[in-house]
Amino acid sequence: MTRPPKGSAAPPGPGVPAPPAVPPQPGPPPAERGPAGASPALPPPPAAPRRTAFAEGADRLRAAAVTEPGRLRIIGALLAALVVAFGAVTAWQTSDRAAAAADVLTRSQPLSSAAAGIYRSLAEANTAASSGFLAGGQETKDSRDRYDNGIRAAAEGLVTAAANSDPDSPAARTIAELNRLLPEYKGLVERARTYNRQGFPVGGAYLRYANEKMQKEMLPAAEDLYKTENRRLGADYGDAKPYPWAAIALGVVVLAALAWAQHRNYRRTNRVLNHGLVAATAAAGVVLLWLVVGHSVARSGLTDSYEHGVRSLNALNEARIASLKARGNENLTLVSRGAETTKVGDTTYDSYDLAFGRNMEDLGKALGAAGRLADDEAGESPVEAANGNMAEWKKRHASAREQDDFGNYQQALDLVIGGEGATVECFDGVDDSLARALAHEKAEFERAAGDGRDAMTLLPQGAGVLAGLGAAGALLGIGRRLSEYR
Repeated sequence: MTRPPKGSAAPPGPGVPAPPAVPPQPGPPPAERGPAGASPALPPPPAAPRRTAFAEGADRLRAAAVTEPGRLRIIGALLAALVVAFGAVTAWQTSDRAAAAADVLTRSQPLSSAAAGIYRSLAEANTAASSGFLAGGQETKDSRDRYDNGIRAAAEGLVTAAANSDPDSPAARTIAELNRLLPEYKGLVERARTYNRQGFPVGGAYLRYANEKMQKEMLPAAEDLYKTENRRLGADYGDAKPYPWAAIALGVVVLAALAWAQHRNYRRTNRVLNHGLVAATAAAGVVLLWLVVGHSVARSGLTDSYEHGVRSLNALNEARIASLKARGNENLTLVSRGAETTKVGDTTYDSYDLAFGRNMEDLGKALGAAGRLADDEAGESPVEAANGNMAEWKKRHASAREQDDFGNYQQALDLVIGGEGATVECFDGVDDSLARALAHEKAEFERAAGDGRDAMTLLPQGAGVLAGLGAAGALLGIGRRLSEYR
């Protein structure tokens, strides 16, 4: 038997496939070695990107939000923030309105009345000057005192107005102009008196010049000051009366959020009340109710003070000024003795008598407005008395003009500045009645405006305190719930 040689491979048998040839594989790259055959150096791992504090906080918040304690902490923080925001907005809005209401009562309206007083005092001084001129050397002490008091009251009113006006405001410029014109007017009146006592006709010319300065420069400036102060009064009313809608809306949101939190607490614990949340709801509800009711009462009082106070005072001031103008023009009709005329159409009229008629028309309109605005007997009675005196004044003036037209100057003078039966009695009656009506309406204004101011006096402070208590209650209520998880 023949055997294959030892160590030689057996030839492949029939049917046995030969193994495939394996191509040579590339060997691993030669390792980089460090000095002296050290182990290979590995590249450092890439550094993790830095995360912002906001991102980390957001992750923590998301992680906390999936647990009930985390949700409760978020709810408590939001409720406290809402309650505090409600108190802050309420205090801010009501504080502005309370300050404006206080300004209406203590600053704007008194300054408006002071401006009207300046106008009235100037007109009264001008009327007294013409009355004293007509009396000549027999000028009465009462006439002289009226003139001096009118000038003094106007000067004091200008000082008060200057102290309460901004240095560069239009009101300050008007006051400076009146302070410049007042000494000039006084000088003209004194010259007219001096020449009149000596019997020089030039005295009448000086008085007419003084009256022209008063009518065309001083009274328009005083009227402009009065309108400026009235605009300031209107602006304060505009700031005090609007509803604080932002605070009211936020209060409704706070109550809704607190109600939702208590309902959620009830559904999860089956407990009807959470004392802290109930306290927060009560505090927020009190603030909202106080806000709505208090501001409604304040708004009602301010509206009443304007409708039955400011408007009545304006009408009465206009009536008093018209009566003073009418009296001054009536006197100047006799002073000028026809030296000043105005032509209307084909007819020539005495300028001062024509102005008197217009002043009486203004007086009638102002008294009509004051009568409609008067809301009680104490306000209506003096206005009715003034109307009666005005009607009698017109009759007596017509008689005086008739005497003057017939050349009976002395009889006309007696019917104007004389004693019983003269027009001066009617003028005094109108002026006294209007003074009583003004005093009554001023008291009505102060009562109504004071009620409006008082309704908001403690609201800003109360809202802040109650909001703080409400926020504490919300946090304590949520904290009590959180303590169950410890």
